[in-house]
Amino acid sequence: MAFPTAVFRVIEAKKCPLYSYGDLFSVTGITISMNSNEENTFVVTAIIRSPLEQEKCKILNGDLTKIIIQYERADRIPVCMVSCSGCTGSLRLEYTKTLELKDNGKEDGYANELASMLHLLSDFAFFKNIDDDNLEKVVQFFKLNKLEKGDIVIRKGDPGGNFYIIVTGSVNVINDRGMTISSLSKGEVFGEMSLICNDSVGATIQVQEPSSILYIDRRNFQRILEQYPAIQLYFTRLMARRLTKSNTIRAEDLSSGMIGNLAEIPAEALFQTLNMNQKTGILTISELQKGTARFSFRQGSLIKAKYDTHEGESAFYELLKEQEGRFRFTPGIPTQDFEIPEIGYFMKLLMEGMRRLDETKSRSN
Repeated sequence: MAFPTAVFRVIEAKKCPLYSYGDLFSVTGITISMNSNEENTFVVTAIIRSPLEQEKCKILNGDLTKIIIQYERADRIPVCMVSCSGCTGSLRLEYTKTLELKDNGKEDGYANELASMLHLLSDFAFFKNIDDDNLEKVVQFFKLNKLEKGDIVIRKGDPGGNFYIIVTGSVNVINDRGMTISSLSKGEVFGEMSLICNDSVGATIQVQEPSSILYIDRRNFQRILEQYPAIQLYFTRLMARRLTKSNTIRAEDLSSGMIGNLAEIPAEALFQTLNMNQKTGILTISELQKGTARFSFRQGSLIKAKYDTHEGESAFYELLKEQEGRFRFTPGIPTQDFEIPEIGYFMKLLMEGMRRLDETKSRSN
């Protein structure tokens, strides 16, 4: 029996480890096989095609299979919303009779479309940090999503999962009151702060006009940062430009010294502020679980770090785990410390620290 294709589209993704907003799933048929554990029983499975280069999820496949079995044919399924029964995260999908795969069922369509964009992408600030020989290789880490006016790309408060680059069109940045506070257009990026700082999304992004947007997940985002140091510098400068009074410490306060609490200003934000403002001085953090920590900065570079029995990079990574403690920044360092080499490139240290935190949280869950 010929089986019409049913296409489901992700319209909401929260903490899903595999899929993102806009991903498409097509059901092209069903298979029936004998159950090896019981006599005279059969297993019915829908043939489901996941997004390109994505791992298949058995839970979601089971949920979609139940729908196909219930209605027997794709053309009998009513317009509906589907919720994944979930693991560590959740998905909501939509089914409409007009929804089709963007690549018309050809897996090479996606790669061809990206390849045709290489000339355009090479002019974007992000991709200018990558030499021509490696540009195509890096672009293949990304996926392309085409969105309509009014679509929500990410919502404030959601866990950060992807980094986005606008290829065509534009989006609005929406505040808590639903008001547009800024707009982003071709070549501009968003989503990087939640990935780098391991924080939730800071603002809602809504499509202003039909747009094509590239996106990359956390794991591949970290891979290209590690492979291309020039991109790390790009994000350092980008984050410096986006530093605002609402989520950072004022630079004038740093010049005269300051005190505060990690419960109000996370350690990663504190370190970033000192780095981006190229401050020289000693950061002392007390009332921690393992005593007092001390970090020395020279023009924003971390040159000394000590916490408990840890020193250098190890002390930095250990301190990022702390959520409470009192800190004080004192301008100036001893003369002899001006010759000490920096512990490591700051953005690389920060990204590695965030990766380790993610792994720790994953193991605890």
